[in-house]
Amino acid sequence: MFRGSMPALVTPFKGDAVDLDGFAAHVEWQISEGSHGLVPVGTTGESPTLSHDEHYAVISKCVEVAAKRVPVIAGCGSNDTRTALSHLAHAEKIGADAALIVVPYYNKPSQAGLIAHFTALHEATSLPIIIYNIPGRSVADMSVETMAQLAQLPRIIGVKDATGNIARVAQQRLACGADFIQLSGNDDMALGFNAQGGVGAISVTANVAPALCAQMQEASLQGDYAAALAINDRLQPLHAALFADASPGPTKYALQRLGRMTPDVRLPIAPPSAAARAGVDAALAHAGLI
Repeated sequence: MFRGSMPALVTPFKGDAVDLDGFAAHVEWQISEGSHGLVPVGTTGESPTLSHDEHYAVISKCVEVAAKRVPVIAGCGSNDTRTALSHLAHAEKIGADAALIVVPYYNKPSQAGLIAHFTALHEATSLPIIIYNIPGRSVADMSVETMAQLAQLPRIIGVKDATGNIARVAQQRLACGADFIQLSGNDDMALGFNAQGGVGAISVTANVAPALCAQMQEASLQGDYAAALAINDRLQPLHAALFADASPGPTKYALQRLGRMTPDVRLPIAPPSAAARAGVDAALAHAGLI
């Protein structure tokens, strides 16, 4: 159920207001282009700058528009366990299929704190939970040993791994079991990630190139690495360009170039620089998207 290309959805704005109609159109486009799942209100969705009401409205709209055609993995993480519990309760109530829970950021919890945090969330829900390990943003890094302990809980089913360490895939596969779902959190490593035992990606690039990302995932999961590599070669410059400035600024600019939405972002994210925009333009052309 949770495999393939799953965009970490941007949240469209009109000025400083959340554009729910624009978001609904983006979700519909993602499904029509072949995305295998949807992940609203993650970091790419500018979750740190959304109010709780906005957070819940975006997830609710995603579930409504998806209408069970593809699974919705709702971003429910927080650096405060009580807030994460509230997010999780809302996601379960409105019918999300799973929850993505980031390792708590800023607090720098110990491994014991991580176990206590994820265990408390596990005990409070019937939703499957996917751990999001991204030490570059959260500072704390969940160890393989901690993940293996949490993987014994029945509703902790997988990880979005954005450690940037491709060896983690094999290590986690051995520690957590072959059925533990491993999803890449780095587009530029997604193909190699699958070769090590991963089953998909929660992708920024899929916002912009959903069909190509879905086709690359399908080819790699079917063992056709020649086809997957050819698609990956088209996408690789885009993977880099979308992070040439603070995310999701370049991604929203790319979507504007495709006529999909306004490029508006919320402070402290600023619009991408001229150099970043030029890089996005070149990468879109390389991928054959413009």
